[in-house]
This record gives sequence, structure tokens and C-alpha cells, in this order.
Amino acid sequence: MSEKNFLTASDVATYMGISVPTAYKIIRQLNNELKKEGYITISGKISRIYFEKKIYGISA
Repeated sequence: MSEKNFLTASDVATYMGISVPTAYKIIRQLNNELKKEGYITISGKISRIYFEKKIYGISA
């Protein structure tokens, strides 16, 4: 996966081997978590760093 700052639903779907609609649900859930913490989010995209942290437990 290329080193983009933000991943789209298509990127997440390909990366996880899931459908695009399911990827949108995951992105929505992660963006809601970020909003609760006070971060600005982009609908339909997720921070690559946050995504990897949540999937792998990697700390940035």
C-alpha cells in the first residue's frame, strides 16, 4: 500500500479484503472515534496512521 496520508474506502477494502460498503462502515466508525477526541475528519477517508494504529496496535 502506498504511503498516502489518508486512505479511501477503496484503499481500506483492498487492504482488508472486504467490500467497499463495509470499508465505509469501518471508516465511519473510526472517524466518529476521532471526532469524539476533537480531531477534524474527512468523510469517506481515514488517516493512514490512525487506521494502522487501530488495525495493528502500532503507536505513531
